[in-house]
Amino acid sequence: MSNATAPSTRQPVLYLSHGAPPLADDTRWCAELAQWSRTLAKPKNILVVSAHWENNPLSLSATRPGVPLLYDFWGFPQKYYEVTYDAPVAPDLADRVTALVADRGQVRHDQGRGLDHGAYVPLVEMFPDADVPVLQMSLPTLEPRELFRLGRQLAELRDEGTLIIGSGFTTHNLRWFVPRAGADTPPPAASAEFDHWAAEAIAAQDIDALLTFQTVAPAAHEAHPRTEHWAPLYVALGAADTTGDLAGENAVEGFWFGLSKRSWQFG
Repeated sequence: MSNATAPSTRQPVLYLSHGAPPLADDTRWCAELAQWSRTLAKPKNILVVSAHWENNPLSLSATRPGVPLLYDFWGFPQKYYEVTYDAPVAPDLADRVTALVADRGQVRHDQGRGLDHGAYVPLVEMFPDADVPVLQMSLPTLEPRELFRLGRQLAELRDEGTLIIGSGFTTHNLRWFVPRAGADTPPPAASAEFDHWAAEAIAAQDIDALLTFQTVAPAAHEAHPRTEHWAPLYVALGAADTTGDLAGENAVEGFWFGLSKRSWQFG
């Protein structure tokens, strides 16, 4: 598959549930991601904020070619450590991000860090030609309002052809992840309750509820014992908010080993 459309002026913002390396074996989910990508105009470049990179000061991935992927997982079959994704690097995008967040102080350019699985696992399915430059940015905090503000600072990148992707998981409690039970096993009640709440909150564009989800969402602490997989949503929401694009469209729905794979497109 090739995204042959010419780069557009304004790109949407995505929040996607990225799964784990075995996502590549899930025919349905791979097809959903591929179909989603076919609806997108080909971006000039991609900025990914993954749940799997927390670092303060805010940090950016390698902008020199040849840095390998970061296989940041353990105990999986060897084939998952042999996946490659040789997308071009994005030094110009790194410079733009650095300029846009200058008020935050130092921005670290980590020239030894390749894309982690929160970035490359979904990108392999959505942009398999690996012909779009990709830059990954760290989560400098998990505080929702700060991440929302960060997204707002980055919003103008959209008008320059950058696709901003927040990559997490709509519910993420690994106690529910039981491979022997099968990917289509009905989700735990807590996962289904949080998923339903999240869908309604996004549909209502209820930013206040989303920013305070730990106190207002049902089963919030069960769905996210730690919040790093929900945090990328706030960067996405901030980048969408400045242009009035908060009406999120459900791009992927359903559950995978009990975890909600719901994903949204804004704008």
